[in-house]
Amino acid sequence: MNLEKIEKLKDIVAKSEYIVFFGGAGVSTESNIPDFRSETGLYSGMDGRERSPEYMLSHDCFANETDEFFKFYKEKMIYKDAKPNKAHISLAKLEEKGKLKAVVTQNIDGLHQLAGSKHVYELHGSVLRNYCIKCKTFYNLDYIIKSEQVPTCTSCGGIVKPDVVLYGESLDMDVVDEAVEHISNADTLIVGGTSLTVYPAAGLLRYFRGSNLILINKSKTSYNDDASLVFEDSIGEVLSKTL
Repeated sequence: MNLEKIEKLKDIVAKSEYIVFFGGAGVSTESNIPDFRSETGLYSGMDGRERSPEYMLSHDCFANETDEFFKFYKEKMIYKDAKPNKAHISLAKLEEKGKLKAVVTQNIDGLHQLAGSKHVYELHGSVLRNYCIKCKTFYNLDYIIKSEQVPTCTSCGGIVKPDVVLYGESLDMDVVDEAVEHISNADTLIVGGTSLTVYPAAGLLRYFRGSNLILINKSKTSYNDDASLVFEDSIGEVLSKTL
């Protein structure tokens, strides 16, 4: 790891008054939650005959093959025992100091909140929240896990849907608007664990008008040339040494 870059990032953080963190799947892989396309991701082991994770996590699959949707969802998307890693913990500490104003995340695991972050904007929802599609009664994660078949509402019998944005569904524009407002106000934007290829979420970076764009990702992104600092390292290691 480049210690000179670490010192530069420490200096940027010290001088910043409004930091926003924008994170993707790479933040959670360090808590042993797989992404889609890495060696241990959801695509690993697929032989081409299976239906893609995008389909299995789509609105069409939920609506038309609900049994299959929940089998895949419960096996591949729920990691109840996952714990916050160094990245989550470092960001929570930075918020506690008053430096970090918001976490904007594409992840649905709730680990930022578990680490202590208060101002978290979940672009793709959360596995921790579930609701009846008919009467909107709320259910926690345990209700989904313990349901042997398709989870249904105890009040009206409707299907209980995870409050996550499935493929083919739109993002919650209230959450997007709040994320845009924070990114627009930031003097420093730290982007971690995302290749910035998933839209519309990745498009939020165009609203950043601040001085310092920091990228932390193990592979190159299309924004590398525009960044103040680029780390191709572990997000948890970089943040824990900096924050």
